[in-house]
Amino acid sequence: MTSTDPRSGQRNTRQRTEIRRAVESLASFATAQDVHDQLRHEGSGVGLATVYRTLQAMASGGELDAIRTPDGQVAYRTCSPGHHHHLICRTCGRTVEVSVPLLEEQVRAMATSHGFAQIDHELEFFGTCATCAAR
Repeated sequence: MTSTDPRSGQRNTRQRTEIRRAVESLASFATAQDVHDQLRHEGSGVGLATVYRTLQAMASGGELDAIRTPDGQVAYRTCSPGHHHHLICRTCGRTVEVSVPLLEEQVRAMATSHGFAQIDHELEFFGTCATCAAR
């Protein structure tokens, strides 16, 4: 018997539980292929199509953050709740959650001045972390 996740309203299936665990075990944002590879390494038989569908549903339900990488792929990560942005190392994928209060104030002011409301935005910063820069 499966239960329902109170955060997303989605059924907690064995596959969904395995995918959530795999995402949580990865240190940085991961594509569906990365998650699938991790699952296969652990001996799971969850298919790639199931991984794609489940990750998309989990991101839509707010369980995961999703970003578009510079090469156009979608990558997923478990993050803290609430609005935030990310600093992401181009080399190793290390990710740091950051808040930018001044930017948020400027976005609200810009939207108001143009008559917009209920503004959403996604902003990620890509660079090189200190460890990779030192190599």
